[in-house]
Amino acid sequence: MAPEGNRGALGKIGLVLAGLLGVSASDPARAEAPSFAPKVLVVTMFGGEAKPWLEGETLTRRIAVPGLAKAHPEIACADGALCVMTTGMGYANAASSISALVFGGRFDLSKTYFLIAGIAGVDPGQGTLGSAYWARYAIDGGLQNEIDAREMPAGWSTGYVAIGAAGPGQKVDLRYGSEIYRLNEDLLQAAYGLSKDVPLSDSDAAKAYRAKYQSGPAASPPAVSICDTISSDTWWHGARLGAAMQAWAKLITDGAANVCTTQQEDNATLTALKRGSDAGLLDFNRVALLRTASNFDREAPGQTAAESLAARSGGYPPSVTNAYRVAGALAHAVVADWERWSVGPPK
Repeated sequence: MAPEGNRGALGKIGLVLAGLLGVSASDPARAEAPSFAPKVLVVTMFGGEAKPWLEGETLTRRIAVPGLAKAHPEIACADGALCVMTTGMGYANAASSISALVFGGRFDLSKTYFLIAGIAGVDPGQGTLGSAYWARYAIDGGLQNEIDAREMPAGWSTGYVAIGAAGPGQKVDLRYGSEIYRLNEDLLQAAYGLSKDVPLSDSDAAKAYRAKYQSGPAASPPAVSICDTISSDTWWHGARLGAAMQAWAKLITDGAANVCTTQQEDNATLTALKRGSDAGLLDFNRVALLRTASNFDREAPGQTAAESLAARSGGYPPSVTNAYRVAGALAHAVVADWERWSVGPPK
């Protein structure tokens, strides 16, 4: 431990150095000015989602960021262009990792496009395995009251009820501020336009499992479309819970949302990004959200919800491949035509 007098001298030296650098000595997050400004930062949630990016792109630079998940402590980047990070799964990991990135001072994110690219469950009435869905709305499915279905009152359609409401279907003022995010329409349309014709991966196992659904969207080949997503740390499953979640999304968006995918992290990730935008560190209008279908979120005809939950559908391999292919169409377009994209998403 330094003597008292020396500590005072060292403190003065630190203040002088901070002044020369143009930063505040009391603000350790800014003690090192950000020197790296990605054009696109891809957000994945676990290693399987990140793998196609790490193998398909030349990401030679690794930047450690304090506060990231222990399993994914670095962000992989190509000089001056594309970066890929992995948050860890679930709300706590997603929000914590994105906050560490945004407020850590290691990056200049003021013009960065954020591209969330991960896998999801899909409603078989609206989509199929391997398909890719750009989201307009992200809905938090967990911010509700819940009564076990075995104990709910007669006449209730579900045990899920808006917080502060007396029963299902009753809309109340939203209390949390993170229940709904609507993403930039210009960026959404640009992302869809760039990726709608991307060749998609499929698998024999996915084709065989689709056949259980006999007809309709679930039995069709994978495609790229626009469809909304619902977030929850609980991996709910089955037709009844699926209907309840769709009703919740419709209720709190006055019918505007059309949810077809379900995943864990997106509202947490978006909340952390919105905080960064509110702090002037990034532009929330430059956030795009893609989810690809790795499994169905409810059962096939003649199948129970439990059987569906436990099934191996064959959708995982094409879903991670297609997340890279479809999201990559947007990422590569932004990097290649940065002069145009740098001023904002093109209309």
